[in-house]
Amino acid sequence: MVIDVHAHVCAPPELYQWKSVQISARGAHGYTPKRFTDDVIRDHSDTKRNLRIMDSVGTDMQFLSPRPFQLMHAEKPVKMMEAWAVANHDLIAQQVKAFPNRFQGVCAPPQAPGEPVGIGFAELNRCVKELGFVGLLIDTDPGEGDNSTPTLADEYWYPLWEKMVELDVPGLIHSSGCKHGRESYSQHFITEESLAVLSLINSRVYDDFPKLKIIVAHGGGSVPYQIGRWQADYVMKQGGTVDEFNRRLKLLYYDTCLHARKSLELLIDLVGSRNVLFGTENPGSGSAANPATGKSYDDIKPLIDSIDSLSEQDRRHIFEENARRLFTRAHIPAAKETVQSTGR
Repeated sequence: MVIDVHAHVCAPPELYQWKSVQISARGAHGYTPKRFTDDVIRDHSDTKRNLRIMDSVGTDMQFLSPRPFQLMHAEKPVKMMEAWAVANHDLIAQQVKAFPNRFQGVCAPPQAPGEPVGIGFAELNRCVKELGFVGLLIDTDPGEGDNSTPTLADEYWYPLWEKMVELDVPGLIHSSGCKHGRESYSQHFITEESLAVLSLINSRVYDDFPKLKIIVAHGGGSVPYQIGRWQADYVMKQGGTVDEFNRRLKLLYYDTCLHARKSLELLIDLVGSRNVLFGTENPGSGSAANPATGKSYDDIKPLIDSIDSLSEQDRRHIFEENARRLFTRAHIPAAKETVQSTGR
């Protein structure tokens, strides 16, 4: 079975039309979230397109979350951003209800610069306890490049770590937009993911929250390309050893959304197959055709299959078993129960 833990919702365009009205009105018409009927969600062309893509690349199940660059964490008023989160989560819950053997829900709790991380806890609780969601996205920079939010080592984040352990849900590190500075949002992902890894393994977070489950998107930012510099910095500034650094690196998990075989091979060799989960964002930022293969960059499974050093057990870890182990709330059918895109 192939489980894609990093995918984003394919929503009807009416959802984004509603968002544009919200941004223009700034609350003049209230904040009632946009909702759709179950029939619209089940039969909509965007949902069917997503299922066709999954079938074409051999993906059995996707974990769907809101599209990060659409989250509006830096927008005001906060109530508008909160209503947008609710609308996304309700839509994802309907998709999961319509196709329970193909989709599971991952939420993006409201976050805002200058606000405590707990502002999103009510929505996080609703998503997990009422809607049956299995994890969450963590935006390490809700200010979208304004440098106003501390790194993940700071105790600012401790209420979130406590809540995640309480609910037993993994968090996927995935920043949103970047309105400030010289980075595009894709470049900003790499910056924030690298900062996340370094800040966590150089801190007491895992000493204080040993049951915390964090996955870093896009292969962990600059992992593994800059690993030698990271090790040297750890030995020089932390007074530790390379072995200790590597051990702490494996306290985290990483997805496979890297689009290049050599990068994937380096990542898996560095952290081991038990710390890597299949994730593609398909359809996403890798939708362009790779001239070397003629396939979409999003089609990552063939890249992993082509790594000769991986055993069949390594591949089972990456494609299925790690997701089952980390996402304890997920309702994942046994391999023999996998169904086609009709959801029947």
